[in-house]
Amino acid sequence: MLKYQAKQVVGGLAFPEGPRWHDKLFWFTDQHDASVYQLSPKGKLTRYAITDDRPGGLGWLPDGSLLVAYMTQRRLMRRVHSGWEEYADLSTLASYHCNDFVVDCRGVVFAGNFGEPIKPGHSMGPTELIRIAPNGHTKVVADDLVFPNGSAITEDGGCLLVAETFAHRISRFDLDSASQLSNHRIWAELGAATPDGICLDTEDALWVASPFTDEVLRVAEGGRVLASCETQGTPYACMLGGDDRRTLYVCTSESDDPEEAARIKSGRIESVRVDVPGTGMP
Repeated sequence: MLKYQAKQVVGGLAFPEGPRWHDKLFWFTDQHDASVYQLSPKGKLTRYAITDDRPGGLGWLPDGSLLVAYMTQRRLMRRVHSGWEEYADLSTLASYHCNDFVVDCRGVVFAGNFGEPIKPGHSMGPTELIRIAPNGHTKVVADDLVFPNGSAITEDGGCLLVAETFAHRISRFDLDSASQLSNHRIWAELGAATPDGICLDTEDALWVASPFTDEVLRVAEGGRVLASCETQGTPYACMLGGDDRRTLYVCTSESDDPEEAARIKSGRIESVRVDVPGTGMP
């Protein structure tokens, strides 16, 4: 099994999350500093925007509009000029804080949520995956996912993968030409791993950040571990980027507690070169 070692690229963040590669830049949110950042391949960090709530996932509509999840307000917000406008109100559908989401090539969004507060020793119950159509229509399309978190769409657009953090597995849905989901099944059981952020490579393997087991794993369908990556901090999310999509970026932090993370600023972006490039999809 291949083993990689990531190195710090950026430090001094609170809690980096929601990584994406877009328009030749690495993008991420800093949840506990209410910010959206861009990072160039040469390491230049730019604060792109400030948010009015904890920002979760990021994504782009086909017209280039940036979306961000306002977690506690349970809304998707769209960037307009130098501000934000509401794109979708999920507060009546999402049981608890909104989390990561993914946008397909037709502009349909699939968004997860916590379901309930995280309590040590408490078994998390199932919650909703919500579909947001380009016309603004919102609908629960699955209600049996345990903490639906990082999401990815295969390069052919035919499959949606969703990390179920506290069920220790990756779920798979077929995705048709109308962006409708069907045939929910398990893509991989991950043992003790707690999949948070995920990203796909061109060999249809997933890089999976697992904060509770403090590891980043490259996993094949069925659950076989192909490679691992050690990080300095606890890994929460990952994304393949760079000019050739062979740079694995990892969002790490020493704490996910909002007050502590904002105070100690131990969040980092770490990176390492890997052998297999990422896909063109999130």
